Amino acid sequence: MNKKWRWNAAQFAERKWWQNYLKNKDIPGYLSWKKEYWQNLLKKCTHYFSIHSEDSILDAGCGPAGMFMLFENNKTVAFDPLIDVYETDLPHFKKNMYPYVHFVNAGLEDFTSTEKFDILFCMNAINHVHDIEKSFDHLIAYANPDAHIIVTIDAHNHSTFKHLFRLLPGDILHPHQYDLNEYQQMLIQRGCEILGTELLKHEFFFDHYLLVAKKIRR
Repeated sequence: MNKKWRWNAAQFAERKWWQNYLKNKDIPGYLSWKKEYWQNLLKKCTHYFSIHSEDSILDAGCGPAGMFMLFENNKTVAFDPLIDVYETDLPHFKKNMYPYVHFVNAGLEDFTSTEKFDILFCMNAINHVHDIEKSFDHLIAYANPDAHIIVTIDAHNHSTFKHLFRLLPGDILHPHQYDLNEYQQMLIQRGCEILGTELLKHEFFFDHYLLVAKKIRR
């Protein structure tokens, strides 16, 4: 299947998924639940490192309710290729709800910044991109030396289904299909040390993992 077509289809499906998912959800209730969800996940991250007010934060592929919700006291940048669409489509997300965040409408492949960051989140986003190798390159390029990179991913449990899903649109929201070791190696090959791997959710096809990495100073 043509990768460009598959990514465009995934972006369209992502937009429709959020519209359907949020259409009957109370706005304050959903945002409160989502913020609590991120706080609990952040506690897992801080087993491996600490976050300080002077740390700069990047939320890559942030979606309409990302980790950016937590960092009112940090310099925070959040970007997503659908961020402007989310503001139009979803009453649950308006940029002015987060005055401490600088939002950018961009994907991981084309995001640019004059600054680098101390803590970089990419939560359930890296396998939504068009070019995953370039996206990992960009993510690590915007990390300061000794920065922490936190990635959550859906990783295949079975090699047979992994290869089958690469050929067929069995999981249209995710153009890329990899197992846990392959994701870990993408970080290691770019000069990162894996500090921790935590299973967040087990399912038959995929397990959902949290990867905590550190960019090795060179």
